[in-house]
Amino acid sequence: MRNTRPAPEPPEPLSPLVDAHTHLDACGATDAESVAAIVDRAEAVGVRQVVTIADDLDAARFAVRAANWDLRVFAAVALHPTRANALDNAAKAELEKLAADERVVAIGETGLDYYWPGKLDGCADIEEQVEGFRWHIDLAKRLDKPLMIHNREADHDLLAVLLDEGAPETVIFHCFSSDANMAIACAEEGYVLSFSGTVSFKNAHELREAAKLVPDELILVETDAPFLTPHPFRGAPNEPYCLPYTVRALAEVREQDPAKLAKITTANARRVYGI
Repeated sequence: MRNTRPAPEPPEPLSPLVDAHTHLDACGATDAESVAAIVDRAEAVGVRQVVTIADDLDAARFAVRAANWDLRVFAAVALHPTRANALDNAAKAELEKLAADERVVAIGETGLDYYWPGKLDGCADIEEQVEGFRWHIDLAKRLDKPLMIHNREADHDLLAVLLDEGAPETVIFHCFSSDANMAIACAEEGYVLSFSGTVSFKNAHELREAAKLVPDELILVETDAPFLTPHPFRGAPNEPYCLPYTVRALAEVREQDPAKLAKITTANARRVYGI
């Protein structure tokens, strides 16, 4: 089970790095001091900037506050696809206001999740998810901000909605978890693929093959902390400071020098997010 093991030891520093997707609130941050403590630990190993992500309204409010507390933090706001049934007019109005903040660098995480409907009480059904996804696509285009996508077992439909709506200029697939065919399809559209600790899992054969195919200019790295702690620390709490473990694992898969990959992904993150 997650978070039953001690926190991983800090990795050997690898700099510069940007954590393209994390959840500081779920990592335990509640105020400016605790945000700074998490980011200080990250910066000590080379992770100089982080993007903290919302999956509900409370998290969106926190993400914007955190990004204004600490200049090393940026925010993304949206309702997670499993919560798309909460996207009423009031929620839309508040998200639009939050998303307009200059410290918000993306709309997300949004998308489609076909794993949880029928398994999770209160989960948005597929129709509600698609409707919510379309609204977030429109918001990203109206604000000219990147769209950050959560995709679970919905490859075909997700690409179809993007095609039907017309994708924003920048689309990021967070925690890319699909196969080589999906990676190729996304790359052909110019979509950016972000890799988390799952790429270090030895049984993630299809994902690791997909990671080899992503062009340098379309790749990001993330922790998705506190989730998806990289090997060999599965079951331990994840934090942005763990990102170098993932970068080294991804570099091994792609047969690249970790320092070079760190520079590539950092340049991409700063370009994509405008930070």
